[in-house]
Amino acid sequence: MSKDSTDRKPLVIDASGLIMGRLASVTAKHLISGNRVIIINAEKAVITGARAAVLQAAHDKLRIRNRGSKEKSPKHPRRPEGLVRRTIRGMLPMDKAKGKDAYSRLGVFVGTPENTDHEKVTRPKEAENKSPVSLTTVGEIAQSIGWKPLEA
Repeated sequence: MSKDSTDRKPLVIDASGLIMGRLASVTAKHLISGNRVIIINAEKAVITGARAAVLQAAHDKLRIRNRGSKEKSPKHPRRPEGLVRRTIRGMLPMDKAKGKDAYSRLGVFVGTPENTDHEKVTRPKEAENKSPVSLTTVGEIAQSIGWKPLEA
């Protein structure tokens, strides 16, 4: 019986305070190498840059439409886990089978699900913020483009 990626424990990454682009590139490397990856606290990942510029870029992205009718316009993620998943998807070779297979091994969650409490949580050093720049969380961006978080 061979041990493949489904037999191994998934790599659990806490996205709190990590830069989203760097987190996405590290995650994409793990996924391509055959690991399963679960990202928790997706709403606490950050994007660097002036807050007004980051929010304006998010709103501008929503205005992108298909050349055809508005009914067939592209669907843009508005939830934090959708934004993080889409960023990671952009760093995978989705036109190849290995990219689609890697993307299927990804799990992204808002908050911490109950079944990952006992897993070892990691924080990649490559994705940590090292400079004093303006930061905007993915949760703030998602709220500005229409996400309504559930109050616990």
